Amino acid sequence: MRCSAHILNLIVKDGLEVLKDVIENIRDSVAYWTATPKRAEKFEEIAKFVKVEATTKIILDCKTRWNSTFTMLSHALPYKFAFIRASRVDRLYTCLPSEDEWNFAEDVVGRLKLFNDISKLFFGTDYVTANIYFTKIAEVRKEIREWSTCGNPLVQAMSANMVAKFDKYWTDIQGFMGIATILDPRFKTTVLLICFEDLLGTTGRECEDRVLEVKNLLADLMLEYHGEDDVGNNIPAAPAIGPSDDYLSSMMARVASRRPTTMGFKTELDRYLDEELLDMNTKNFKVLDWWKVAGTRFPTLRKIARDIFAIPVTTVASESAFSTGGRVLSEHRSRLTYKMLEALMCSQDWLRNKYKGIFNPAPMSLLLISAIQTNSFAHL
Repeated sequence: MRCSAHILNLIVKDGLEVLKDVIENIRDSVAYWTATPKRAEKFEEIAKFVKVEATTKIILDCKTRWNSTFTMLSHALPYKFAFIRASRVDRLYTCLPSEDEWNFAEDVVGRLKLFNDISKLFFGTDYVTANIYFTKIAEVRKEIREWSTCGNPLVQAMSANMVAKFDKYWTDIQGFMGIATILDPRFKTTVLLICFEDLLGTTGRECEDRVLEVKNLLADLMLEYHGEDDVGNNIPAAPAIGPSDDYLSSMMARVASRRPTTMGFKTELDRYLDEELLDMNTKNFKVLDWWKVAGTRFPTLRKIARDIFAIPVTTVASESAFSTGGRVLSEHRSRLTYKMLEALMCSQDWLRNKYKGIFNPAPMSLLLISAIQTNSFAHL
């Protein structure tokens, strides 16, 4: 499975290729006024003079990262009148964007906000991302499709580039991600069908067949998990009812005669899907907590949910961990054992997570890590 964050980055980068000439003046303007501390200070004075209400400063983007371009545009828009005033004060400043360019930049920021929000959502490491993957990908596809009929030639060209890249990587969404959607009690097959309709841009039999494929895949997976349970289960079963037990045999026949003829055997999956959907607006809903408690009624599905929801949709966290390892085990600190390296990284991560949102844990983390390192070097 490809990293969703990387694919999303490729899709938006292809779209922004169409707009590079339109936003060039804004990029040059930001570059001009952030080139030196003196210019930055002068621009801040101009912004105060025209009473710009902004809590962030202008920042230059990195051309290879679309989200930094989004940040640059979103930060520059509130300073529109400051840039206009600056063009009258500084004669060397000659790249003032036109009114049309400002309007178009505002439109682009509004359209790319969805992609920025989804990227941040996919980057998360404190919550499950597999269950939201399918819905967000469908939302992206629906949004791009709507751009193609907006009437703006540049946005339509941008949409065409993004559709081509989207279809290249996300034409076939992995079945396991569909299973993750079904295993979210707020979504199940109902939301999965809507997702396929938005992905394919159609309704009817084709979308229903796609949902059925995912459902059958989940059913096959349940059989596999049942097989594993049978192999690992050594507890002796109760003896079967023998033919000599006439009373129990007659009781079973009477029970069968009283059951409606339409009532068939319901599998664990059928019972789960027949239950009402949970409210999507449930505050602080955690799908893992739901499976821990309510999921006890569906033991096999619960095991599958445990494994499916462990799948991250991006490799960002993994790459970050390896980057951190490289910084800890540097050329000048290469004699640390793998156990000590693990202790250093885990201690730092646990401390940061424990005090997240309360205060900056960096001093405490550094103090502990320094103590561990001192102790480790003492034994070398």
